[in-house]
Amino acid sequence: MNNPWKEIDLADYENHMKLDNVMQLQTMNSMMKKQFGDYPVSTAMVLGIAGGNGLEHVSPDKYETVFGVDINEDYLRVVSERYKDLAGVLKCLCIDLTKDADKLPHAELVIANLLIEYIGYEAFEKAVAKIGPKYVSCVIQINTDEKQWVSDSPYLHAFDRLDEVHHQMEENALTDAMKEIGYSLVLHACETLPNGKALVRLDYQKV
Repeated sequence: MNNPWKEIDLADYENHMKLDNVMQLQTMNSMMKKQFGDYPVSTAMVLGIAGGNGLEHVSPDKYETVFGVDINEDYLRVVSERYKDLAGVLKCLCIDLTKDADKLPHAELVIANLLIEYIGYEAFEKAVAKIGPKYVSCVIQINTDEKQWVSDSPYLHAFDRLDEVHHQMEENALTDAMKEIGYSLVLHACETLPNGKALVRLDYQKV
């Protein structure tokens, strides 16, 4: 059966994420500005790039190459169209991280926002080990509402099948997983959302 992310319309996803009671698109954008700016690197890889939110913070003066990875080819086509100004810097790769991590190239920085929830710790470890970055910056969602991890919205049913691939995230479990492949926690930051959820940024550096 197809991965659910291949079937979710990008407009439904983005319209849900930017609702006033969700605010994840806007919050993530400001967090990504710091993710792209915080480290002395010239190559980066965004895992689960979706529609490219945050790519406007990529400076061609700093970055030689930014890889955008996603399982959905339609998302990547939109990203390439939206960010034509990054032509020559942005390289989009359609890769299923649960099956084809061995196809990933090297990058100095990995950004993985709301991604590990859908592939699990083990697949993420394999992907990071293959990419071999010096820095890994992750954003995970922490839920205070145990019953519903997708916020209520008119677009809710677009996400009905995500239960098939969703993994509940825990900060300590992610840090333990990263430690297994030689990375230590160097930054912890938290942004609260209007609906009682929070986005937690966890950054790791190769030991």
